Amino acid sequence: MSSYQQDIEAISQLRKERDAWHAINPEYAARMKAQNRFKTGLDIARYTASIMRKDMAEYDANPAAYTQSLGCWHGFIGQQKMISIKKHFGNTNKRYLYLSGWMIAALRSEFGPLPDQSMHEKTAVPALIEELYTFLRQADAREMGGLFRELDAARAAGDTAKADEIQNKIDNFETHVVPIVADIDAGFGNEEATYLLAKKMIEAGACAIQIENQVSDEKQCGHQDGKVTVPHADFLAKINAVRYAFLELGVDEGVIVARTDSLGAGLTKQIAVTNEPGDLGDKYNSFLDGDYIESADDIANGDVVVKANGKLLRPKRLPSGLFQFKKGSGEDRVVLDCITSLQNGADLLWIETEKPHIGQIAAMVNRIREVVPNAKLVYNNSPSFNWTLNFRQQVFDAWQEAGKDVSAYDRAKLMSVDYDQTELAQEADNRIRSFQADAAREAGIFHHLITLPTYHTAALSTDNLSKGYFGAEGMLAYVQGVQRQEIRQGIACVKHQNMAGSDMGDDHKEYFSGDAALKASGKDNTMNQFG
Repeated sequence: MSSYQQDIEAISQLRKERDAWHAINPEYAARMKAQNRFKTGLDIARYTASIMRKDMAEYDANPAAYTQSLGCWHGFIGQQKMISIKKHFGNTNKRYLYLSGWMIAALRSEFGPLPDQSMHEKTAVPALIEELYTFLRQADAREMGGLFRELDAARAAGDTAKADEIQNKIDNFETHVVPIVADIDAGFGNEEATYLLAKKMIEAGACAIQIENQVSDEKQCGHQDGKVTVPHADFLAKINAVRYAFLELGVDEGVIVARTDSLGAGLTKQIAVTNEPGDLGDKYNSFLDGDYIESADDIANGDVVVKANGKLLRPKRLPSGLFQFKKGSGEDRVVLDCITSLQNGADLLWIETEKPHIGQIAAMVNRIREVVPNAKLVYNNSPSFNWTLNFRQQVFDAWQEAGKDVSAYDRAKLMSVDYDQTELAQEADNRIRSFQADAAREAGIFHHLITLPTYHTAALSTDNLSKGYFGAEGMLAYVQGVQRQEIRQGIACVKHQNMAGSDMGDDHKEYFSGDAALKASGKDNTMNQFG
């Protein structure tokens, strides 16, 4: 017996025991329960954490089983993404949502648009998680509501076979609720602040929290200059804080993604505490740029001196008070960061790079895997990269190294539309197309995401509509470019009243008021023009 039928029977029994409940229809109540599978954010976090753990194990067994997500800045965008995935692929397997701190800063702060520097309200992060899951749960209710109406119609027509077919869909319904990888930036303060925010994020439904090793009050976007990292001990304290938050709330399978910005970060705010040569603090300090000195006479007023490698090192200190790392030490620092994080509670890694280059990523991951064999990455397929130019230049360089004639191409101008139909451009596009599969196989990338794609799609589609609508095309710009495409591509939102919940509201009115219900979906509803 399906859970749907079990609920009908259980509610029927309750109604028998309570005379005043005679107006309650057990099947309607069971339907409402089925449409709201997840009662709390913690239910969602536990459910989605188990999905991620399963997916991680499947990736370890077969790198072709990588996962993907797109960043969404509003619940509606996340909802439409998952509706689209179910429509085109039949299921949501290995497809997640990403919650981008960049997009919260740019689009969801009460201060207005902000750069990605952790200046936005920290409460905006769990608020967006809750909003995303509210819209995904509504997508469940809307789709199931359609199935319930089809079931009633089949029953009314006496079509038992059709009714059984629809009932099977109801009994085996796949939710739109999927894991969210959620960005907590650098923790918005000290480890206690990190713990408190992590709790709110988990309570809202987050099963995976991504945290970075930048200084919280100096945080910069991963693709901007001026990034400042913290000693490992500080970062590990925040990893611990997130783990304690998961355990306190009973999300034992919660996932921590440890991000390192060391590849592009040339600065540190602190000299690490070290107790003996070769400990973690000593390793961190070994990357400091500076000069070895012989005596106190070499020390100027205000200089800082540390003992390193048995000698006195005077680190280079900037007017800001920050210390510099040695040039060219980024990859070594990344490898140490990643190994340290995995050995101290992190589950996945995030290496922020300056370009999408599989060889570069693989070189670091292979070094990490010498110590932690099952190390795997979440990777930012960033819109900050010029993908077209990067890959055309990679092909150019590979061809040149192989001795192929590249005299027809200007490497610095490969972005030009003049090259779009060339053999080089086609090869570059093929590499872009296979980048995720290739990087999953060769560079240990378990999860591929685009941080802020819907920021760009919203801008692009709005520009196209505005250009036509306020220009010579007028209303045709909307009809031809939007509505006609919605109808022909089967975009559910063409019935926007239905998407916003009008049919669900009508169902509930009928449940509550019976024949007296005033419903919105009658013959005069213009939504009927769309069939």
